[in-house]
Amino acid sequence: MAVNRRAAPSTRDLNLAIEAIGDLKGRDILVLDLRSLTDATDYFVVASGTSDAHVRGIAESVLEKLDRKGVCAHHVEGLPAGRWVLLDFVDFVVHLFHPESRSFYQLERLWGDAPEYRPDA
Repeated sequence: MAVNRRAAPSTRDLNLAIEAIGDLKGRDILVLDLRSLTDATDYFVVASGTSDAHVRGIAESVLEKLDRKGVCAHHVEGLPAGRWVLLDFVDFVVHLFHPESRSFYQLERLWGDAPEYRPDA
């Protein structure tokens, strides 16, 4: 019986997304490695903005920076409101939160078994 395994994705695009968040002063950036926990995606990037407008700006920066490299989001949710923006790039999903929404949904606790991914310095 053949086992269907995805090849390990390049972390270049993931690191670009993290960099874009940092460039716009995203807060509390956390990257969870989900490869051993789910087949849905490999990584969750979780970060906060200081306001709805800041969250939207960070999201737009991530989309623009990756688009310039030819990487388009498969799915985007929540961009107009800016409370919780989800950017699905298939191999990784970026979750950008207003601080109150991040505290309410507690993705870090939900995926507490996931090891943290630290990009190369």
